[in-house]
Amino acid sequence: MVDVGKWPIFTLLSPQEIASIRKACVFGTSANEAIYITHNDEVFVFGLNCNNCLGTGDNQSTIVPKKLEALCGKKISNLSYGSGPHVVLCTEDGEVYAWGHNGYSQLGNGTTNQGISPVQVCTNLLLKKVVEVACGSHHSMALSFDGDLYAWGYNNCGQVGSGSTANQPTPRRVSNCLQGKMVVGIACGQTSSMAVVNNGEVYGWGYNGNGQLGLGNNGNQLTPCRVAALHGLCILQIACGYAHTLALTDEGLLYAWGANTYGQLGTGNKSNQLSPVQIMMEKERVVEIAACHSAHTSAAKTQSGQVYMWGQCRGQSVILPHLTHFACTDDVFACFATPAVMWRLLSVEHEDFLTVAESLKKEFDSLETSDLKFRVDGKYIHVHKAVLKIRCEHFRTMFQSYWNEDMKEVIEIDQFSYPVYRAFLEYLYTDSVDLPPEDAIGLLDLATSYCENRLKKLCQHIIKRGITVENAFSLLSAAVRYDAEDLEEFCFKFCVNHLTEVTQTTAFWQMDGPLLKEFIAKASKCGAFKN
Repeated sequence: MVDVGKWPIFTLLSPQEIASIRKACVFGTSANEAIYITHNDEVFVFGLNCNNCLGTGDNQSTIVPKKLEALCGKKISNLSYGSGPHVVLCTEDGEVYAWGHNGYSQLGNGTTNQGISPVQVCTNLLLKKVVEVACGSHHSMALSFDGDLYAWGYNNCGQVGSGSTANQPTPRRVSNCLQGKMVVGIACGQTSSMAVVNNGEVYGWGYNGNGQLGLGNNGNQLTPCRVAALHGLCILQIACGYAHTLALTDEGLLYAWGANTYGQLGTGNKSNQLSPVQIMMEKERVVEIAACHSAHTSAAKTQSGQVYMWGQCRGQSVILPHLTHFACTDDVFACFATPAVMWRLLSVEHEDFLTVAESLKKEFDSLETSDLKFRVDGKYIHVHKAVLKIRCEHFRTMFQSYWNEDMKEVIEIDQFSYPVYRAFLEYLYTDSVDLPPEDAIGLLDLATSYCENRLKKLCQHIIKRGITVENAFSLLSAAVRYDAEDLEEFCFKFCVNHLTEVTQTTAFWQMDGPLLKEFIAKASKCGAFKN
């Protein structure tokens, strides 16, 4: 579950108010304004109220949440904010509401009057069911259920896509190259716009001074222009930063282009890119990308749930994707972005979607879905035959050799302990091991027996990390016993470097004779017993 408490502004709320939040968004030039929706679909705002962006009907800041009666019960589904600033959202019924700064008609109501409270955007959208909205600094876009795209507001660089640079006071359908195409995704930079259509093509228009449209040049575009460099790729998601763009393909490949002053492209340098370049090439499949037009920060989540960030990080430049300890891309913006705003309307609820890795981890030792049991030390471990066959050559050979209709669905294991065997089976589901070094010795034995070389290396790493004066000789004995040469050398050096302490332990004098003699001889040869 996502923790909104990672955004400093939410420390103003009581625990009861925090517990009531179902969805939330932090915005503002200093991440000092917020809107949230409760479990009973009430809408509250609090913060600075710059340019009436709280929508409370006045220009007063508030640290006490105020209810927006006009939006309560509306079931808000998508929200975006402009750094102008203004706010645009849509509901599950497809209605669009906007408020805040309106000097360039970015609220879409045909005027330039300040919007002090949420007002429905009606012109050309009243009969449309809008499913997504996006905002640049002073322009707005809305995507309908049937794939039509509308834009309005500031248009000095062509970001509205109308073919001119005249501001657009009300929503206007973006056509030209998009005529007859079904748009499925939209994103805005500060003064640029991007769209993905249902065949995976990408189009860009507006300001292009940093190459953020990906067209191979830095000339502005007054109408949508296809990103030809992505030909042959099927783009699923597009995300825009302040002046850079990220794109995700259906194969989990990540491309980036545009401004790169802070390393936000992840290319390893700070050179702008006028055309898409692939990044994170040696990483695993990417399933989500994230950026927002008010920041120079980028983030991505992989299929196994790992989250990477790059770009501007608290004033520093991270020029290559950096692995974080976060579980979601939202946390990257809470902790690293400047300002620490949200890149999307955040859902605090558990997501229904699980990655393949997350699903496997969840089903380990599941009585409900398993079709095989191991009994170790009188305890059961529930697993799935298919997973074991896919992940382990030992089981694949075992099952192919004698698996039949009459074989018992319980396999007895007596050569390994329960903690060790459970850790092994869990490793097959999660690719990770969490054991103390003493138990890792037993798992090292199993890894050696089952010819699991990667697991063997993991065990050696755990043992190295957990070696102490008290267990050093026990670990050395195990390394010799299991023919782990690298680990043996490591343990030997540790014992020599801490010779006085380790020779006073019980484990030293309990070491079997031949091994003790060999250690003393080897240590003497190194000059360890000179004193």
